Amino acid sequence: MISVIGEALIDLVITPTGEVAAELGGAPFNTARACGRLGADVRFVGAVSDDRFGSMLAEQLTADTVDTSSLVRVDAPTTLAAAELDDRGAATYRFYIDGTSAPALPAIEPAAVDGAVIFTGGLALVLEPMANAVEAALGARRPEQLVMIDVNCRPKVIPDRSRYVDRVGRVVAGADVVKVSDEDLDYLSPGVDASTAARALLATGPSVLLITRGGDGVLVVTATGDTLVEVGSVEVVDTIGAGDSFGAGFLSWW
Repeated sequence: MISVIGEALIDLVITPTGEVAAELGGAPFNTARACGRLGADVRFVGAVSDDRFGSMLAEQLTADTVDTSSLVRVDAPTTLAAAELDDRGAATYRFYIDGTSAPALPAIEPAAVDGAVIFTGGLALVLEPMANAVEAALGARRPEQLVMIDVNCRPKVIPDRSRYVDRVGRVVAGADVVKVSDEDLDYLSPGVDASTAARALLATGPSVLLITRGGDGVLVVTATGDTLVEVGSVEVVDTIGAGDSFGAGFLSWW
């Protein structure tokens, strides 16, 4: 069983021409769905609203064969993210969080993370009280459990960069696999070249770093060396959920 912990929200996707569409989203939510659709045994651990958007999120998890027994329903409104697309399909995010559902995960029951794999990241390492609950759950995991972290920095929603970087450092040090983008590395270690920043991160504890670099492929970094995994050329519709799908593919294959 893969336990995916984190946010479920609604993406308000805004096209370059100003059209707006409401889409189900949230990085861990996307990852859990993709794992389920790939045939993995997966559960989602997070809070969703009892409003209509929250019901849609819960129903979609079930439709994608994701276990929702650890889903917490709350009366706060659903968290929103405005995803503004540029002409290349790349998204810039702005979040509407205060008083909403995604952060409202005050504790995580041991039974919710009792499987072979725990996955988390993104806003789950930022929003309180969820971030404290996530860190506590990771600290209590069994030694034989695999932990994968998708750092997935969202600078516009991080109120205290120093505190956030410290938390990421602690969480990464206890992980086995860490996925970061080149943009993540630049945020965590500004002014440091990606290779040096990656090696410094690897030295804190994880066994594998997966560095996603868009069309330039994925760099797999381990203590014994680096391996470049090339990617094919595709027409990009948009980049929303691309990293989440990558993480789900890795987890399901693993």
